[in-house]
This record gives sequence, C-alpha cells and structure tokens, in this order.
Amino acid sequence: MWQAEDAALIQSLIEGMVEEPLWSSFIDRLRARIGADYTSLVFRPLPETSPQYRVVHLFSGQDSPPIIAALYRDGFYRADPMPYHDLVAGRVYALDELLSVSDPQHELYRRQLLEPSGMNMLRTLRVEEPGGVSAWITASRRDGDFRAEDDAVLAAIAPFLTAALHSYVSIERERTAARVAHEAIARMNFGWLTLDAEGIILDADAQAERMLASAGLLTRSRTGRLTARSRTVADDIAGAIRALAADPHGRPRAIVLNREPWLDMLLVSANARTGTTRPAPVLVAYVHADNWSSADRCDQLCQLFDLIPSEARLALALSRGMSIADAAREIGVTVESARTYSKRIYAKTGARGQADLIRFIHRSVLAIA
Repeated sequence: MWQAEDAALIQSLIEGMVEEPLWSSFIDRLRARIGADYTSLVFRPLPETSPQYRVVHLFSGQDSPPIIAALYRDGFYRADPMPYHDLVAGRVYALDELLSVSDPQHELYRRQLLEPSGMNMLRTLRVEEPGGVSAWITASRRDGDFRAEDDAVLAAIAPFLTAALHSYVSIERERTAARVAHEAIARMNFGWLTLDAEGIILDADAQAERMLASAGLLTRSRTGRLTARSRTVADDIAGAIRALAADPHGRPRAIVLNREPWLDMLLVSANARTGTTRPAPVLVAYVHADNWSSADRCDQLCQLFDLIPSEARLALALSRGMSIADAAREIGVTVESARTYSKRIYAKTGARGQADLIRFIHRSVLAIA
C-alpha cells in the first residue's frame, strides 16, 4: 500500500537527477522501503554511437562478490538469459517469470551468478522513456520472498521513474551537444566579455579570462574597464564603447588588437538591456586569438586551397581585413603584384571578391584547426 513515507521516495527520485552519485538517495530509500538486500538501477543514457556512450549502474546494498562480478564482466554476461528488453514496461517481474527451471542454461546462470550474489528472490521492473531509453530496477533478497505490497510499491514508482529518466536523458543529450559546441568554440579561440556603458567588465568566460591574464594585450584597468596595453588600441576600444553605448543600434565595431600573434575583437550591443540580480550588460566583446603563427596559417592555406606561399600570405592578409595596398606592404610586394596574386587566389578558392574570400577562409576547417 502506498504510504506517506513514499512521498520522500518520489522526492529523492526527482532530486536524484542532479545528485552525486546519481539517484543514490532514491536507491537507498527504495531498498529500505521494500526490505531488499540489494537494489540497482541500470540504464544507458545515450545511443551506442555517441562519444559518451556508457552504462550507468547504480546500486545500494551488498554487490556481487568480486570474483562473481569479474566472471560476469569477463564474458559471462554474454550468457545472461534474462529477457531484459522483452519485459513489458511498468510491469513487475518475479525471478521465476524470467528464468525457467527446466532450461539448463537458465539454471546454470542461477547457480553460478545469482545464488552466489545472494539474489535468491528477485524483482525486476523495466521503464522506457519517450526517446526510447530503457532503465531497469532490480531488487533482491537472499531469504524470504517479496510481499505483494513490495510489488505494488515498485509498480507505483514506474511512471515517476519514467518521467525522471526522460528528464535526465534530455538533459544529458543537451549536455553532450553543449560539450561538442564548447569544444568547437574553444578550438576557434573565441572568448566573450560583457561590459556596461562605461566599458567596465561585468563578466567573462574562461577563454576571455585567460586572454586577459596571459596575453597582456588586453587588460583590466584599476577601475575594472576593458583596455589595452597599446595606447592606440586602448583609444580605439574606448571610442568604440562610447559609440555603441550611445547608439545601441549601431553597427558592430571590429578592432585588430595585435597582428603577430593575431588577436582581434568585435564589439556589439547586448540583446538584453534589463537585469535582475546583476547589472545588465550593454555591450558584448567577442575576442578571438589565433594560436597559430602566420607561417603556419599560410601552410594550411596552401594545403586547403592549393595556393603557392606568396598567394597564401596575401590571402591571409586579405582575410584579416586589409586592403590590397596594406596587404602588399604587409607581405613586401608591389600593389600590382598583389593584384595579380589576388586574381589567382580568387580563381583557386572560387571567391568572387574579398568579402567572399574572408567567408571562405573563416568558415573553413581552419577556424577550428
């Protein structure tokens, strides 16, 4: 019969999604509630093809003896006759419904694995969340069978476990996607800072904090404002902040902070202009660093677009927003030579102009190299 104490059991099931270890309080409470010697919750939160594919095995009570557990891991699991995936979701099964005494293989599994593990009496419940992930709760005793009341408790938690599993699996998939996206962004060497209208840094991600701490090109002033070591760059940053703070609809401002190693920044108006517990940011500064030297980048452009070294050097300069004249000075050639090189670059890359070239280069795999 469902009792008042079972409210705590359901609460622990809900809270278990963020508990460490997962659902440990729930597994302990369930074992005590139905008087089991051992309870476990087993599931795979992600598809087999995912990088984080793993089996989550949570348990409370005395696990199988080490030698029996090792036997199972080392290959006996292949002979496991339990019809786990064939169980009707939400129904509680007794051991005699899962193993047949007339089947030698089933009896061998019972004698060699279950009985040495103290699983003489057993209940199993499968649930399946809407995304197709199944989870199994198993409860066992060495002596004395489970009561009808115990079966009722297991059956009653099935819908709650299904909902909790669905939430956890959804969160886990989002975490996986976020980890992949974070890795891609980190490989691009982008960081962000939020600023108020005076240019004071309100917040920053880890990548931007590392740039502030290590590069020495960008710094925090004594008053907390974003500034730069170079006076010219510091003035450019201050002017861009003033302009965007005065005109929130103004165009984003791009600033080259350093050329070798390359470091640039894009200042844009923040979307949210109101805050709750913290001051609302007025501006966002996206900071990008290139860990590769210009020589390395030129080698990569040669490989990717079949450019010769002089063309690659010009393509790199043009991709960083320089004019033909500035790029020619940068790589030490005449403007006419630079124009000739640029025609070859456009032909090899398929770009129809400098804007196209910038997109091709910065949207290529070089962005995450």
